Amino acid sequence: MEISPNGIGPGSTGGKKWKLTDAMKEKIAKTAKEDARSHIYMSDRFNRLRKAEVSKAAPDKAALMGQISRSLAESTENQKEIREADERWLRIFFGAPYKAKIQSEGFGSAAHIYDENGDEILTYTGGVGWHTKESKAESAIQRAMKSAYYEAYQAAAADAPAGMDAPAFQARA
Repeated sequence: MEISPNGIGPGSTGGKKWKLTDAMKEKIAKTAKEDARSHIYMSDRFNRLRKAEVSKAAPDKAALMGQISRSLAESTENQKEIREADERWLRIFFGAPYKAKIQSEGFGSAAHIYDENGDEILTYTGGVGWHTKESKAESAIQRAMKSAYYEAYQAAAADAPAGMDAPAFQARA
């Protein structure tokens, strides 16, 4: 199943690349300073901020899983019609540049879903179910935000007043 890209749907990056802006760097630095004062590394507050940013680049994997699951549940007689219908529905719902490779012969059903960059973001295998995978875009956002946080946290720790214990390193990532 191949879906032509138009990049306008929800869950799609729409061709836009995520960028660590100065405003986001300021939010991260403020959070890191507050965390350093509290002796907490990568607080829940930072993790929520990070996850919100990652979700901006992440496709709606749950919706894709539902769409493909319905396709796999149908009989093999109707597989061609189902694949064509799924392609139309993915385009309608997501405007999505997704590609799916569905295998229904052999040892069971399997589906591999790829994003517009060719990154596999979902895998379905019979008996195991769905497994989500982080795309390269999502991983890049994670790395950029964690790096900015680490630098700000270390700077805040270095600026701690004399006589105050240095913040403990408590990784929660």
